[in-house]
Amino acid sequence: MARSTLAQQVASAIAQQITDGALKAGEKLPSLREYMRLHGHSKNTVITAYEHLAAEGLVEARHGQGFFVIKRVAQPREEDDSLPYNRALDTIWMMRQQFLRDPGHSPLGEGFPPVEWLMDMRLDKFHRQVVRAGVTTLFRYGTRLGNAGLRARLVQKLADYNIKVSTRQLVTTLGANHAMDLIIRRYVNPGDPVLVEDPGYYPLFGKLQLQGASMLGVPREPDGPNLEVLEQLLKAHRPKLFFLQSIGHNPTGSDLSPAKAHQLLRIAETYDLLLVENDAMADFKPSSAIKLSALDQLNRTLYLGSFSKSVSAALRVGFIAGSKQRVEELADIKMILHNSGAEYSERTIDVILGEGQFLRHLSRLQDRLRQATARGLALLDELGAEVFCRPEQSLYLWARFPQVDDANLLTRLCLAEGVMLAPGAIFSTQPKSVVPWTRLNVAYLDDPVFCRIIRQMQQ
Repeated sequence: MARSTLAQQVASAIAQQITDGALKAGEKLPSLREYMRLHGHSKNTVITAYEHLAAEGLVEARHGQGFFVIKRVAQPREEDDSLPYNRALDTIWMMRQQFLRDPGHSPLGEGFPPVEWLMDMRLDKFHRQVVRAGVTTLFRYGTRLGNAGLRARLVQKLADYNIKVSTRQLVTTLGANHAMDLIIRRYVNPGDPVLVEDPGYYPLFGKLQLQGASMLGVPREPDGPNLEVLEQLLKAHRPKLFFLQSIGHNPTGSDLSPAKAHQLLRIAETYDLLLVENDAMADFKPSSAIKLSALDQLNRTLYLGSFSKSVSAALRVGFIAGSKQRVEELADIKMILHNSGAEYSERTIDVILGEGQFLRHLSRLQDRLRQATARGLALLDELGAEVFCRPEQSLYLWARFPQVDDANLLTRLCLAEGVMLAPGAIFSTQPKSVVPWTRLNVAYLDDPVFCRIIRQMQQ
């Protein structure tokens, strides 16, 4: 069989993107110059490839505008687990990518730390202790507030953050995402305005959309949410709920400043606003890191915690801390929806928190994160990237690269070479908008394929 020309190979690759839905009907192909710069091909090669596609009836040339997709071919079968890129802006697509474990894939866009960072917490060695503490109860549902032993440990843990609670002010959950579900069920009705950070935590956006809420995006700045915009939205729409992250913000890696934290609490008091503080990254930061709930003592805050990223996502254990009345209401909703939490998992976390090894584990985890963050920032400087902020330790860095105006284009290019990114549009309240920023996991930033792609683009 005759070997295909380079132009035919380029045309075939673009046709495959159309087949997979990565390029949709009516979407414009990259300009000739843009495609040349991204892939290093000559102008004649790209022109010939585009003409091949036009001849096949897949694209059309519009005078003075460029080439546009005019035909959609059959989508992959439903059972095919490799979803096309046209769903990259979809919350479900991105969440599915987090759970893929393809050995040939680089997880630069993953939201979790590497498994090696967590392996010193050998879960198997805690099993005997879990079973010894009342084996018969492991065959029944747990209590509506959650395992009493774990809640007592959480009282001590939160005291280290200067958050003073009783066990009756805590309800366990199946991770931080389940905690958000319960809060949305309790406080959000269809059509209600809800404040979120923009960029922000994309699974939260999906939950609010599912509930029929009206999301109001508050721009996230390097020191926290934009308070001027926040106050404007409060005056115009009178929302009652604001979901935010104080430290280790996902996706920007930024931390709330003390000055802005105090101003935020004053605004919440003025407008009768409930602040939902998602602190899933607490174990990756010093216990002295700023927390709204410590300043407010759970008056106008609900505090969400999780052990998914610092111990094991498989255990599915998180919690909500709040006023006694709010926690009682949330516990009732939890009981209606799930009867109880995961008793075995909660008892496992109880045992782990009681071990001195856990504090040593957190110390090692934070040391690794500091080193990875420093290496990541140095590499991004070398690649000429602009970084949103420069944290001392953060699992995420938010960056944009020279000559990249749309991170979706960069994501397509990297995905074709086995590197998965988390493009900025996913984290936007307006997912169809063009965003140049990309979330990068510092643990995987030294990926040679990714670095090569960026350098080629610069050339």
